[in-house]
Amino acid sequence: MEVKEHELVPKHIKASEKEKKDLLEKYSLDLRELPRILITDPALEGLDAKEGDVIRIERKSPTAGKTLFYRRVVKP
Repeated sequence: MEVKEHELVPKHIKASEKEKKDLLEKYSLDLRELPRILITDPALEGLDAKEGDVIRIERKSPTAGKTLFYRRVVKP
């Protein structure tokens, strides 16, 4: 079983360039202001993530149903 298939690992999705641009504009952010995720993180396997990409993390929430978090990909 791969790490990303484990029930406790939330869904990781590489954001499109449009989604990345819209996110940064909506919240008036610079890419460097997003929390980081290492390119070597096992949850990113198979996503073809590169430094500077944005990863959308979908977590299950008992109150909201689904919550979204965003991370920028960095090298160690």
